[in-house]
Amino acid sequence: MKVSNLVYVSTLSVLLGASGSSVAQSEQPYGANPTLPEPQRGLLPNMTVPEQAEWGDQQPIVPEGYSITAIATDLKVPRQTIVLPNGDILVAEGKGGGEAPKSRPKDFIAGLIQARGTTSVESGNRLTLLRDADGDGTYEEQTVFAENLNAPYGLALVDDNIYVANQDALVRFDYEEGQTEASGPPEVVTLLPSAINHHWTKSLTASANGRFLYVGIGSNSNITERGMEAEVDRAEIWEINARTGAHRAYATGVRNPTALTIQPETNQLWAVANERDELGPDLVPDYLTSIQDGGFYGWPYSYWGQNVDTRVQPQAPDKVASAIAPDYSLGSHRAPLGVTFSTPEMGDAFAEGAFVGEHGSWNSSDPVGYKVVFVPFSDGSPSGDPIDFVSGFLTEDGQTRGRPVGVTIDPAGALIIADDLTNAIWRVTYDGNE
Repeated sequence: MKVSNLVYVSTLSVLLGASGSSVAQSEQPYGANPTLPEPQRGLLPNMTVPEQAEWGDQQPIVPEGYSITAIATDLKVPRQTIVLPNGDILVAEGKGGGEAPKSRPKDFIAGLIQARGTTSVESGNRLTLLRDADGDGTYEEQTVFAENLNAPYGLALVDDNIYVANQDALVRFDYEEGQTEASGPPEVVTLLPSAINHHWTKSLTASANGRFLYVGIGSNSNITERGMEAEVDRAEIWEINARTGAHRAYATGVRNPTALTIQPETNQLWAVANERDELGPDLVPDYLTSIQDGGFYGWPYSYWGQNVDTRVQPQAPDKVASAIAPDYSLGSHRAPLGVTFSTPEMGDAFAEGAFVGEHGSWNSSDPVGYKVVFVPFSDGSPSGDPIDFVSGFLTEDGQTRGRPVGVTIDPAGALIIADDLTNAIWRVTYDGNE
């Protein structure tokens, strides 16, 4: 980097530090009815991403009665995982992004800040298979299942097919239980919106009967600053016919639906979403919610139901009137990127609820997220504050060792966590001594 650029970056860091300290970080509101503060807007938004730190002899912190192990390391940006019928774990590795132009000075500044928390490892653009042949918890076999993909993210298994949501297309591989590499190149099921790709991740899950696939497609901006023409088919969850590729918008107005899953008891589709930025450290809450067929969730015109975002012009009062408030606030700027429902094998204290991987965001004066939380459920709905289940990614001096992304439960009741800063897969097991 040139000296002049170093001076510029240093000056920006001072300015950003002043900006971040001018507004106190209040306690984050959780649950179904969070108390929302008034929006706060200034010359620069609050921006903080911790510097990277090594684990050394440390490891993530889990509750008493649980153990955590890194079952794979030295991966190439692991994002999401699925567990195959024989217990093999498939990992999607990659990082994407399109040609989103930095049209404002704060876009450039935000890019510099966000880069602090991004791995320098090259995108894998592949699927890696992990196998524990003898069931002792050590995944001694690691093979490349498929490569030359385009920023793979979402994964799903339906019958004899593995579906992968690349940043530009939903593709399908034939699969036979036990195979360690794909038998050929993937077949394109349908193309996905990929122009600009401000939010490039394409989340994925399958309906309980396997007939449909659901793909989350994020917006192309924070709040339509690139114009509404850039938002066609964005901020949506698509329902795709797994056989034909025909699709429709199942839900709209979800700014960035980063992970999708099906609730086992009800077959209901659920999502976690990253909401908009630049309204202050306590707005807007990221959320966990059930997804209604035909539902509109506010973006860009409103947030948390019918709270109008005055930055969007022209306004759309009819759309706002129909906006659905999410089921559960996770707190603002947590950047949830993973969600999975628990099973009884996880132990009584964590048997009913959802695990959420919180990657951590940049639009906050103090680092928040950077952990896996458990949201307790009762009678099929969230009930109570989130509980830290895997923490320790943030150090006491404000650095970060890792950033959780996807979360999955294996048949034995172990929680599988993708960490795209450590470039590892963590496995949390219940020891039976809560």
